[in-house]
This record gives sequence, structure tokens and C-alpha cells, in this order.
Amino acid sequence: MSERQIVVEKMHLEYEGLFSVAELYKFINEWLEDKGYDKREKKNIEAVHPEGKSIEIEVEPWKKVTDYAKNVIKLKMAFEEVKEVEIEKEGAKVKLNQGKVHITFDGYLETDYENRWEGKPIFFVIRTMFDKYVYAPFTAGFTEGVKRDIMHLHNNIKAFLNLYRF
Repeated sequence: MSERQIVVEKMHLEYEGLFSVAELYKFINEWLEDKGYDKREKKNIEAVHPEGKSIEIEVEPWKKVTDYAKNVIKLKMAFEEVKEVEIEKEGAKVKLNQGKVHITFDGYLETDYENRWEGKPIFFVIRTMFDKYVYAPFTAGFTEGVKRDIMHLHNNIKAFLNLYRF
């Protein structure tokens, strides 16, 4: 069974105001493509309430670093009280969303994700020794890569949302 090492746990980003849900989702997808991540959408729920829509999206992108290790980012996005509003910007009417955004970032380094070292107990022991003494410097570099990617994504989303402040 593969092992997941937690690198970043429950980093939050909160925003309230004007934004575009579609543009934010497109921005995140483009960022993931640019960084070489493959995406798996685990949850996408939308509900309409009297105070506005609530949308819950959970995405788990991953990127293979080597045949032994891969970076995994888990994004939980919750949009609450989302209403469509029309504003005037530079003389043109623009349709945007108004509401609350909550995004939680988790980052993992997953090793032996193809379960090659789980066949026999001796392989498990060899893998443990290999991880502890031989592969440790590489693993440290991979965890820094996960942390760096999450911080970069967090800062880019924060900057993207701040573009809508007038």
C-alpha cells in the first residue's frame, strides 16, 4: 500500500465579495495544467437556497515526480450565498457572482503509489530501509516541491480574487 506523507495540512483561504466562480475554476485548472498536474474531481455539488447558491467542489490533482513518488494536492472549495449580480465596469455591464469563498489546501507526498514494494514482507523491509537511509534526501526535496506548489497556488488564487475588489 502506498504511503502518504502530510506536507501541508488544512491551509485556509477565505474571501467575501465579488468574484466569478467559473473564472476561478478556469484559473485553477489552467494553473494545474501549467504545473503538470493531472486532475481528479472527487465532488461537485450545487444546491439552491433562498439566500443563494451553495457550491462544494473537491479536487485532487496529482503529479508524478518519479516512478516511486508523486505530489498530491487536495483542494476543497466551498462557495456560500452565491448570487449573480450585474455591475458596471468601465462603462460595460458585467455579470459576476457575489458570496463567500472558503478554500482548504492539503498537500501530500505519496510514495510507492504503484504498490511495487508490497508483494512480500522482505520487500517491505527493504523499502523501509531504502526510504530511511538512501532516498531521504530526495524525499525532502519532493516535500519541498509540494509545499512550494501549494504556496504558489494559494498566493495566485488570493491575487486572482483580489482583482475583483473595486
